This record gives sequence, structure tokens and C-alpha cells, in this order.
Amino acid sequence: MSKDKVYIFDTTLRDGEQVPGCKLDTEQKLVIAERLDTLGVDVIEAGFPISSPGDFNSVNEIAKIVKNATVCGLTRSVKKDIEVAAEALKYARKPRIHTGIGTSDSHIKYKFNSTREKILERAVDAVRYAKTFVEDVEFYAEDAGRTDNEYLAKVCEEVIKAGATVLNIPDTTGYCLPEEYGAKMKYLRENVSGIDKAILSCHCHNDLGLATANSISGVINGARQIECTINGIGERAGNTSLEEVVMILRQHPYLKLDTGINSKLLYDTSLMVSEKMGMPVQPNKAIVGSNAFAHSSGIHQDGVIKKRETYEIIDPREVGVDHSSIVLTARSGRAALAYRAKNIGYELTKVQLDVIYEHFLRFADRKKEIVDEDIHQIIENANINIESIA
Repeated sequence: MSKDKVYIFDTTLRDGEQVPGCKLDTEQKLVIAERLDTLGVDVIEAGFPISSPGDFNSVNEIAKIVKNATVCGLTRSVKKDIEVAAEALKYARKPRIHTGIGTSDSHIKYKFNSTREKILERAVDAVRYAKTFVEDVEFYAEDAGRTDNEYLAKVCEEVIKAGATVLNIPDTTGYCLPEEYGAKMKYLRENVSGIDKAILSCHCHNDLGLATANSISGVINGARQIECTINGIGERAGNTSLEEVVMILRQHPYLKLDTGINSKLLYDTSLMVSEKMGMPVQPNKAIVGSNAFAHSSGIHQDGVIKKRETYEIIDPREVGVDHSSIVLTARSGRAALAYRAKNIGYELTKVQLDVIYEHFLRFADRKKEIVDEDIHQIIENANINIESIA
């Protein structure tokens, strides 16, 4: 069966760069933008052009070099923002203006000191104005996660009439549960007149650790774009992780949803972004963490050595990792020790392995991780005759 395309909108260079300490210069942004284009993302949100001369220049330069992806610039529902974004994007092969406004009662009352009627008017005016510069206009309903569904549907319907091609439904504060966020998408699919003229988009934050789950729930319920970042970086606790949603959809073919991402570049891209932004990736990060394909428990190691799929649902080579790692610790078993010993030139008999394993455990109790040099020393300390196969 054919799969529905889920578009990947990468906002590493906009939302991701808003993280304190992650500021990039234009040259660094250009390198990352080229990699994102090669990776196969559909949209690159290059920045917020009006926010600073540097950001304007970055968007302008990225627009010149990106060959395949749509290049997007963020704006508020302000005419000057939209004009500046259009100027920054003038060299883009496929430009998109991303404009919007807060729609929750909290934003309307406390952020804008306004009314639902006036906010709706500003939303429509912004989309209509952006449409005079570019054909592709995305509208974001900020804090849609906490916006009343009936009002949100009304806003969506009116901005579609004004020319919006994409509707971004952000869970700005990361508050929604997956069931709630999915139900919101389903409601919009069923209650917005003209919804077939626009793509619904998920933009989820990770304040409660649910960004990826919410995005997947969103596409299951009709969204066809996910807004995400490499390594899940972003405001506060971060955004939806690009590598996670890509591999979730890849590993669950029954969903009949897929992206055009070249997954074999995921690990290398993760390292690139981590290095240039100075943001280390936590070792237990899904897909790209250093421990994502590492095994130290004896039971797990034995299973992986016999058949990798026993404890790994993803072949590490699919995401650009050379191999699974068998890490020797005091929790490791004989199978792992024999495996690692063979890798450095020792073919151990069962009797030899039993003797050496006792020495190994005493050594491992004093050290967090046993490396190849330690294995040589352990075998020497065991003082038994072993012929190297090296």
C-alpha cells in the first residue's frame, strides 16, 4: 500500500536557536541549512527576519543556497514583519511566510489585551497581506493547545479563506496529552470548512516530555506536517525531535505514514548540530544518543549477540551508526566477555572463559567500564595458556 507523505518542517535554525547559549553566526547556519537540505527536510525555517539584522542576513543567505526545501521566515501578525520577511526570502526558490497570532483566551486577554473578534481580524489581515508577497503562507495559532476548539476552528476557516496553505496548531506550552492533541486535529478535520485546501501542522513543545507523542498523535488524526528540530532542541524543554518522529513513522509501517528523510544522515547531522550549538546530546537520547545502541546488561548482551533484533528495533546503520556496542561492566555476562575478547584476538574455550570471567568480575567491580586494554590485562592475570588468534 502507498504511504501518505508527512512533511518535515525543521525549525532548528529558528526555534532551536532560541535556546540560551545556542546562538549561531551566518556561516554556521549556512552549513546546517545545507545539511538539512541534503537530509531531505521539506521546509527549513531559517529564522525570524525582523528580529535582528543578523537574522535577516542569515535568512537571506540561506534562501540563496537551499536547492530543494522550502525556505520559511517567521513573522508576527504585523505588516512590517511580513514585509521584512518577504524581502529576506526574495532569493528563495520556494519561499514561505509563517505568520500568526495567539488564539487562547490567556493570550488574547493577558498578552494582547484584546478580544476574540479583533484577534480573528488581525489573523485574517496578516495572512491576506502575506499572500500578496508569496503563494505559500503558513498560519500559526499560538497556544492552540489551550485554545477552545470551536474558536480555533473558526480562525482556521477564516485564514484558509484568506489564502493560508498550512495551518500550524502549536502546543506552545507542551500542556496537551496525546489523546487531547490528536482529538484537536480530528475536530479541525471534521469542523473546518475548506480544510482540504490546507495542510494541518503539528508544532509541539516538550515541557511535559510529550512533544514527540503529541506530534505522532496529530498525524494519526490528520495532520500532514510535523515541525521539529534536530536533537529536539528548542525553547525551555525543547521541541519535537526530528529523528524521533522520522524513525517512529519508519518503524510502524501499518500507520501508512512516512517522510522523505534520508535516515542514514541522522546521527551525523545530530553531531553537527550539537557541536555547532555547543549543546551536548544526552547519552540516553532516543535514536542519536551515545547509548541508543549500547548494551551493558548481560541478559541484553547475550540476546543482541545471538540476534540483534532481540533488543534493538532499529538497525543502527539505518540512522548512520556503524554498529551496536557491547559495553563491558560488572553487569555483563560470559557471552559479552567472550564476544569482546574474540574481537581483539582471543578465542576462548568454555573452561578458559569460566576462569577468566572470575578475574573479570573482580576487575569490573573496581571500574565502571572495561576497555580492550583491560581485557588483555585480565587474561594475563588469569595466568592460563591462551593462544591468540590475532
